[in-house]
Order: sequence, then structure tokens, then C-alpha cells
Amino acid sequence: MTDAKLAKGIDLWGVVALGLGTAVGVSIFSAIAPAARIAGPAMLLSALIAALPMYLIAVSYAFLGSACPESGASFVWPARFLHPAWGFYIGWARIVANVGAIVVLALVLVKYVSMIVPLPTKPTMLAVLLLALIANLFGVHIATRVQKVLLVGMLILFAVFIVWGGATAVDTARMQPVFPHGVHGMIAATPLLMGLFFGIEAATEAGAEVTDSRRAIPLGIALSIGSATLLYLAVGFVALGVLGGDRLGSSEAPILDAAKQFMGPVATPVIVLAAVLSIGKSLNALFAMFSRSLYAMGVAGMLPGALGKIHPQWKTPYVALIAVFLLGCVGLLLPMELTFLFLAVNIPNLLKYASICLSAARVVERHPAIYEAAAFKFGPRTMRGLGYAGAACAVVLIFVGIEADWRPYALLMGWMVCGLGYAMFGHPAPHPAGQAE
Repeated sequence: MTDAKLAKGIDLWGVVALGLGTAVGVSIFSAIAPAARIAGPAMLLSALIAALPMYLIAVSYAFLGSACPESGASFVWPARFLHPAWGFYIGWARIVANVGAIVVLALVLVKYVSMIVPLPTKPTMLAVLLLALIANLFGVHIATRVQKVLLVGMLILFAVFIVWGGATAVDTARMQPVFPHGVHGMIAATPLLMGLFFGIEAATEAGAEVTDSRRAIPLGIALSIGSATLLYLAVGFVALGVLGGDRLGSSEAPILDAAKQFMGPVATPVIVLAAVLSIGKSLNALFAMFSRSLYAMGVAGMLPGALGKIHPQWKTPYVALIAVFLLGCVGLLLPMELTFLFLAVNIPNLLKYASICLSAARVVERHPAIYEAAAFKFGPRTMRGLGYAGAACAVVLIFVGIEADWRPYALLMGWMVCGLGYAMFGHPAPHPAGQAE
């Protein structure tokens, strides 16, 4: 490793752009239709219920982010506050999650662009990964600037959809009855919508690169999750008010089909552009998050030390970023089935969320100086209770998808066995680099 340090190039709005930009990606274009099929108009209430576990989890992230910001936080915090082995296995499991997420984002992005210009799928996905690498390689300030531009563009296009559709095409009569399948339908649709909020905590993965991190991280997380909730409810309301629950539930491209009802022929380019901006910024943020996790594990000696190198000029973990690109290329060999890929992403992410919430509770119990240093916190009993509640929610949600497809669970078990072998014979360092720079 060199003596170079990661540069602080992420401000408050960069935190928001990373969090909101990661969360608002593929799910908003794909989850609305199946949720409407199960719950009808009550899917709006399902979305609110789905947000509750993430709000609990976000409290732990905001607390730890304001107390001890770290790059690669999802590895560093569990390794420091729970056990080094715990941090290693969470980081190891997330390699599968992040590779799966990269493939999902690149695949759906190419599918949307192909609605306008036919493109070869895998070569175009490779080109998309290369663009994400370039955006992140030459400085976090460049990646953050790209993220902000993509986010603003996406928000403008969604605002056009919401205002135009809300003013000219919404008919609340199409949203009756609210509970066509009863309360049971509303509850059954909830797991489908939980993925809408995954990634809100993205900026904590680059915590050491956030300017005024103790203030910016908790405030940025709050702004991100609040904005995402409002955006999802507004888009869902317009889509339901334009198509009704039955038509929305049977649609393969729900937002596009709703837009066609009031935008006419301009709907396709507008919604495709919105999808490209939305998914593109999620991919950009994912490169930043994934590389920082690999970087932190490299610094700790739990993965090859080269991953902990920082470029002396660009101040980025350039080896880790190149590794992310190469892992994404390997991911192109995975089955191109979205249900399989979504579960492969969500299971390790939920394991990560549980570990962060347990870490927050452990800080309250055993590290009073760190607790007192936090800029965002509740009273000790409340903070500890919220941490354990968030962990319990994450553990329960892990098993929600096992009936849909068992293969991602088998893949993860096999990958964890590989991790056990690496830990035994690769000799990772026994202690984390809790103060990675």
C-alpha cells in the first residue's frame, strides 16, 4: 500500500445522489406491476409497509455513519464491533450480491435502450460496465458529479410523468375498490416492494470520502429515504389512476404503458430515457460501493492487499475498481433470469443489514465513547432496541423468497463454503483495519 489517502469529494447532495440514486433503479420499473396484480390499488399501502423495515435499518446506518464514518463500512463495522470473521463473511457474501446487481442493472438498461435501437445484449452490457469504470476511476468527485447529473435528469422526467399524468389522465374511479383482494393481498405484495428501498445507505460505503460526514451522512440518508418514498407513491398513484389495478397488474412495462395513455408517441423515448438515467446512476453508485468494500477488505488483509491500493493522483481505490469491472464481466456468465438475479442480490444485502443493525446495538452496549461521539442518535435504550428490531426484520425477510427460487440460496451456500476455504487456507488477517483510510 502507498501512503495516499482517499480524497474527500462527496458533499451532502452527493450523499443524497448516491443513496437515492442506488435505490431508485430497476425496481420502480419492474415491481409495480406484480404488486398491483396481487394487491390492486392497495399496493400504495404495501409500499408504505415495505418502507418500514428500511426506515429501521436506516437509523442504524445514520447512527454509525455519524459516529465512525469508514470506507467499506459494511465490512469494517461488523468486523470491528461484532467479530473480524463476521465482517469477512458479510463482505464475502456481498461479492455475490454486488456481481448480481451489476448484471441486473446492465441487463435491464440494455433492454430499455433496445426498445429504440436494437443492440446485442452482452457486448452492450460490457460497454456499459466499461463506462461505469471510467466514471469512477479518475476521482470520486467525477463519479459524484456524474451521479448528480443522472439523478437530476431522472427526477425531471419522473416529474413530467407525475404532473402530466396527474393533471390530465388520472381517474380515481379506476382505483376502486382499494382492496380487491382484501388485506391479505396488501400484505402479500409487501415483499415485492421492499427492494425499492435497498441502497438508501449507499454513501456510508464511502464514509471516509464524505465531507463533514458526521452531519452529511445521517441527513443525507434521511433525505434519500424520504424522497424515495414520496417518488414511489406519486409514480404508483399516477400509474394506478391511469391504468387501474387490473391493467397495471398485467403490464410488462407498467410505467411505459401508463405514459402512453397521455403522452402518446413521445412516451417511449421519455420513459426509456428515464429508465436509462435511473438504472445508469444505480450502476455508477454500485461501482463506488462495491469497490470500497473490496478496498476495505484489502486494507484489512482479508483479501489480497493490492485491493487496498490508492492511486497517488486520482485518490481512488483503482485496483478495487478494476476488480469490480472484471467481476462484472464474469457475472455476464450468470443466468439472465431476473428472479434468480434479484434474490442473489437481496439475500446477502439483508445479511449485511442485519449485521449493521447488530453492530449499532453493540456500540450502544459496549462502546460508550463512540455512542457519545455520534451526531445522530436516540437514547441508549431506544437506539439499542431499534438496532435489534432492524436486525430481526432483515433476518425474517431473508427467507421470504425461498419459495420463488431456491437456486440463489444454493449459490450463496456454495460461495460461503468457498469463503470458509479461503479463510482457512488464504490466511486472512485476524483483525480488521478499523480505521481504513
